[in-house]
Amino acid sequence: MRILLVEDEPSAAKMLAKGLREQSYAVDVAEDGEAALYQISVYDYDLVILDVMLPRKDGFEVCQELRAAGSSIPVLMLTARDVVDDRIAGLDSGADDYLTKPFDFGELLARVRALLRRGEALRSEMLVVADLEIDTRSKRVRRAGHNIQLTVKEYGLLEYFARNVDRVLGRAEIAEHVWDENFDIFSNLIEVYVQRLRRKIDDGHELKLFQTRRGEGYVLTCENED
Repeated sequence: MRILLVEDEPSAAKMLAKGLREQSYAVDVAEDGEAALYQISVYDYDLVILDVMLPRKDGFEVCQELRAAGSSIPVLMLTARDVVDDRIAGLDSGADDYLTKPFDFGELLARVRALLRRGEALRSEMLVVADLEIDTRSKRVRRAGHNIQLTVKEYGLLEYFARNVDRVLGRAEIAEHVWDENFDIFSNLIEVYVQRLRRKIDDGHELKLFQTRRGEGYVLTCENED
């Protein structure tokens, strides 16, 4: 899942981005409100973490413009001001949730998971495809009762496939949601990671969950390939 972090304080942005990436999220960073709106217009994000106090356009303005444009992307607003009126203003501007600094990183992650689950296809913390089980909270993966060890990026890719089960995903869409803006579209990283997942998920099992659709992309499905 791909997140836009809008934070103008470099050390805070670096720390938060690092923590989120360690939890298998792809993260882009914007340093001001105008940059955030531009990046949202270019990339397809699953969530925005938005600081209130920003240069050029503050978080309230960014959120208002997003909603006015018809965007329904989940927004978690961050602020150092623990004032009821500010929280009300944030929610009234269109934010989905509000977190006051300083905060515990574990609470931030819990709120991120809750917002991502609000989507129609993202309601459960446990994703199940045939005998494959993915616990999105603990990041644990099991197939036929056996634990499967994945790298951070392998897990991020698998979760995205599982959240889009039975739907063919092309390279462009995978890159949009699993990698950040630094991804080289001419690299073969997606193919490499899909092959790694095939080996770890499908080897030794009669039912192959990963399938390739030539000219289209890849699909995670429990239906037998024709």
